[in-house]
Amino acid sequence: MPTETFFNLPEEKRSRLIDVLLDEFAQNDYDSVSINRITERAGIAKGSFYQYFADKKDCYLYLIQLGIEQKTAFLRQTPPALTTDMFAYLRWLLDVGIQFQFHNPRLAQIAYKALYDDVPLPAETMQVIRHGSFAYFKQLVEQGIADGSLDPDLDAETAVFVLNVVFTELGNHLIERFAVNPAALLREGGTVLLQPAMRRVIEQVIDILERGMRRR
Repeated sequence: MPTETFFNLPEEKRSRLIDVLLDEFAQNDYDSVSINRITERAGIAKGSFYQYFADKKDCYLYLIQLGIEQKTAFLRQTPPALTTDMFAYLRWLLDVGIQFQFHNPRLAQIAYKALYDDVPLPAETMQVIRHGSFAYFKQLVEQGIADGSLDPDLDAETAVFVLNVVFTELGNHLIERFAVNPAALLREGGTVLLQPAMRRVIEQVIDILERGMRRR
């Protein structure tokens, strides 16, 4: 992750560098990302870059973490207005996730590449993704047990694990099942998920979760 020097940069300079990083990693595959292009476009010396990040891998994992943080903040700022039921919330969560992609297309592209392209460091990438999503789903499960919408005898750790697997792997399942071209997914973003057949699969997944976890 970035050094303290990076976070101590003036906000304008840090934002400009992040903007360049987003462009570079969204528009290129990992191996084609160029530190020279990044420093040239950001207007910084190469030596300064290595005061902020250890290497290209460090940049990449930071952007993955940034995407998780921004998506979590986006979700928390736009709670569902009509219901607090956990399973209605999970349905809403998938829909609002598409909205996030529309608002943050470069982060969405980087995330899709991290999950579905041949990234050279899949273990580190998935560790960052799972750490962020586990914390989010842990909060949801604990809240569901506390408000009575989930079975009080539910094993919370297992429930969090299941939710994390479903929300991490569902996109890949849809891509494989409906033979979606990953290049089209990167180009079109979440609009692919609006296909009725895919929506039915999403609904069935939530139904399965609800039958297994809801308080009887």
